Amino acid sequence: VVLMESGGGLAQAGGSRRLSCATSGIMFESGYRGWFRQAPGKAREGIACISGVDGSTYSADSVKGRFTISNVHGNNAVYLQLNSLKPEDTAVYYCAEPGAISSVDAKYCNNGYYWHSWGRGTQVTVSA
Repeated sequence: VVLMESGGGLAQAGGSRRLSCATSGIMFESGYRGWFRQAPGKAREGIACISGVDGSTYSADSVKGRFTISNVHGNNAVYLQLNSLKPEDTAVYYCAEPGAISSVDAKYCNNGYYWHSWGRGTQVTVSA
């Protein structure tokens, strides 16, 4: 499985970015995708995940109402729309493919332990 993120860059506070995660080697419709982020000096944080089976999603409290994870049926990519950006959203954003998870429950989506394939990340920097 190869995962590749794109769409990072600079944004002003209150602005938006759209991140994409392209995947090869496995079909999304049979599994899950997640987005994580890691800010300098901070632990990796699971922020959103989505099921390719039924489209159900999870968003962490820190991004709920501002970030939206989505996919387009038949397209093996997953997207993360970042709105109302804050300086504290500055981080490297990673998409990931899990091992054996069964739902988009927080216990899976928040925990990098369950995710075994990772992209190289894309930097998002938000200025005040």
